[in-house]
Amino acid sequence: MPSLLRHSALALACLLALPAQAEDLLEVYAQARAADPRLAQAGARRSIQQELAVQARAELLPSWTASIGDTRTQPGGAASRGISSSISQTLIDLSQWKRLDAAQAELSAEDARWRAAEQQLCARVALAYFGVLSAQAALATAEANEGAFAAQVSQAQTRFETGLAAQIDVEQSRTFHELARGTTVQARQNLMDAREALAEITGRMPGELRPLMLQLDVMPPEPADPAAWVERALAGNPELIAGKAQLQGSEYRVDAARSAHLPTLSAGVESDRRTSGSGVPPLDIGRTQHQIAVRLTIPLFAGGATESQKRQAMYQRDNQREQVEIARRALVRETQAQYQAVLAGLALVRSSSAAVAAADRSLTATRAGQQLGTRTMTDLLLAIQVQAQAQMAQTQARHRYVLATLLLRQAAGALGEAELAAVNALLQPAVSGGAKS
Repeated sequence: MPSLLRHSALALACLLALPAQAEDLLEVYAQARAADPRLAQAGARRSIQQELAVQARAELLPSWTASIGDTRTQPGGAASRGISSSISQTLIDLSQWKRLDAAQAELSAEDARWRAAEQQLCARVALAYFGVLSAQAALATAEANEGAFAAQVSQAQTRFETGLAAQIDVEQSRTFHELARGTTVQARQNLMDAREALAEITGRMPGELRPLMLQLDVMPPEPADPAAWVERALAGNPELIAGKAQLQGSEYRVDAARSAHLPTLSAGVESDRRTSGSGVPPLDIGRTQHQIAVRLTIPLFAGGATESQKRQAMYQRDNQREQVEIARRALVRETQAQYQAVLAGLALVRSSSAAVAAADRSLTATRAGQQLGTRTMTDLLLAIQVQAQAQMAQTQARHRYVLATLLLRQAAGALGEAELAAVNALLQPAVSGGAKS
């Protein structure tokens, strides 16, 4: 009669005996980087802001326009044709300068958001990758559990038919078996959803994925001080950096709105050449006239719009300041939570490993006791169930520990391909010929 250990070993062998083309974390990340629409969207937003900065700078550079005109006056019908051009250059316009400063600060914010989007992609890929692995492990455990309960149904039926067991043992075994079948159905559905979640990022359905190695070294965070991690996060988290840059841009917008009250100074050269027409004196045909002007513009009254725009800019700055404070507090909490999650994951990996060993010993003893008559069928079924739960808890704890280390680095603003490569080194090595290496 196959035991739960045989079923578990078979399921684990199926899970680990991966084909040579099994994908690892870095390969999936490369697919996601090429196809993820969120990262592409962040790049588009950065490009938009780059063009806005160019346009803000253009307001302070010389501008040159030319026109060709054909005019006719009434009465008399005198006509004239000519070419005119105008060159202008802003000399003093503090409002425009401040708008340029604001555009450049907002570009810095978008650059930081782009870096944040890259780190978010790393985290999303890792979460989805290990989500698939967790779902695969849950399905393997559920199928092994179902097979073990099916074996117990067969055994109980045989013992009942030979008079060695009561009908209740058969019914109990069937109850556990049917419940296990339902768990398998749910686990299979969860695996399909996990694979779809990964495909949402990469744009393609994933193949076989390489799981974690059986021997996983778990270490506490370094440095082992949550305050140090919070300090790193406040200095290096790109989302917070983006918020601060956006706040600086809002300050420049306030200065620009205030400067709208100030005079502006510009210089220009206008040229006009009459080429033909009955309305043009013969001596002026083909002659170009130039005018050089320096213009001082003093705003006097704009119906209250200037003051309103200044107040609007101040409100927007205040709103952005509060957004930065909200983000700062949330980041402190998130960093401390992820630090504790790493510690909790470390403890869970160790305790779940001990639980699996204890559950294995308990099942062996319960099975022997049931054959000797000192243990009931209920004891055996519960021991099988507990062993499956311990195995699943161990798998989940290993995955959570790895993800917690990555999310802690993301909070600190230090998550990238190098960190994914470090996790990738913890995966089962590639195999050939469908056998475990």
